[in-house]
Amino acid sequence: MNKQEIFSKVDHTKLNAYTTFSEIKVLCEEAIANKMASVCIPPSYVKRVKEIYGDELTICTVIGFPMGYNTTEVKVFETQKAVADGADEVDVVINIGDVKNGDFEKIENELKLVKAAANKRIVKVIVETCYLTKEEKIKLCRIVTDAEADYIKTSTGFGTAGATLSDVELFRNNIGFDVKIKAAGGIKTIEQFEEFDEAGCDRIGASSALTAFRKG
Repeated sequence: MNKQEIFSKVDHTKLNAYTTFSEIKVLCEEAIANKMASVCIPPSYVKRVKEIYGDELTICTVIGFPMGYNTTEVKVFETQKAVADGADEVDVVINIGDVKNGDFEKIENELKLVKAAANKRIVKVIVETCYLTKEEKIKLCRIVTDAEADYIKTSTGFGTAGATLSDVELFRNNIGFDVKIKAAGGIKTIEQFEEFDEAGCDRIGASSALTAFRKG
């Protein structure tokens, strides 16, 4: 695939705690210039980005990020606020503690509430694969499908490991027909972008896309 085909699937991302608004503006301008799928930015910057760039780009933000253990009520409020501020997409982190406790019904109910709060915006569910067993990943594929989320996403990029091709394959074999896959975390080279694209990812979350292709 050529560079533009890859960029069209990239959520151009900057989520560090110390990210400045000047850096966010550069991110947005890069995304517009390179026709990237979206910018993925902290919730606190969504309104300002919307006011400056309007519909020039797709705005994605994160919910319950990066740990996922916020209460359901907080995640729902975060989602409503993000949408009101201008977010087009939300990436929500599941509660890993609920997975380990076997509270899968609670996870599904939470995702359904977030989906409703998103008001027809795209919802991507971050399951943070580095903390999960194979069986838990398969169970979450089914939950994400039943909750009618739009994507299942591998990682926050802030866990102990990021995306793997084996997890993408596992997702592909267990998600519903309408659920897409987003890989994120540790994808930094042209070869990796191409591999995850060929593995069936509809989105790739990365901060290194431009750097990778400049080096290539």
